[in-house]
Amino acid sequence: MSLGIFLVIGAWQYIIIGVVILLLFGGKKIPELMKGLGSGIKEFKDASKEDEEPTTNKKVEDNKQ
Repeated sequence: MSLGIFLVIGAWQYIIIGVVILLLFGGKKIPELMKGLGSGIKEFKDASKEDEEPTTNKKVEDNKQ
């Protein structure tokens, strides 16, 4: 079975998926879910930037000693 079959999604499939999500979560809950998703992505990006910074700072501190 080819994976390419699952990757092709047309406009009707997007509409059906949107309607199902709307029915499951309701109109008021979707903005809250998207806000939570956005803040989670932002935290992940910030954490990955913080993870990179200490390694460069550590090298500078090691050279000072």
